Amino acid sequence: MARSSSKSKDGVIKLKVRYIGKREVDVPNSYKIFMDLLPDKIYEVLSIEGGWYRIIDESGEDYLYPTDKFLEVAEDESEISRAV
Repeated sequence: MARSSSKSKDGVIKLKVRYIGKREVDVPNSYKIFMDLLPDKIYEVLSIEGGWYRIIDESGEDYLYPTDKFLEVAEDESEISRAV
C-alpha cells in the first residue's frame, strides 16, 4: 500500500491513520480495559518509533500504538471524515 503522507512546509511528513481496533479489549485474568482510541476515527501520526505510531489519543496525551491497529488514509478521505 502506498504511503498516504504529505510533507508540510517545514518538511515534516504528515500521516493520517484510521483506528480499526476495538474500544474494549479483553486481557488476561478476566477483566477488560478501554482504549483511549475511538474505532473508525482518524488520527494524525506524530512520529513512527520502532515500528509503532505515536498518536495523541482521546486522553489528550501522546502514546505509542502498534501499526497493525490502523489503516493509512488518503488526505481527501480525512477531509471528508472531518466534515461528517
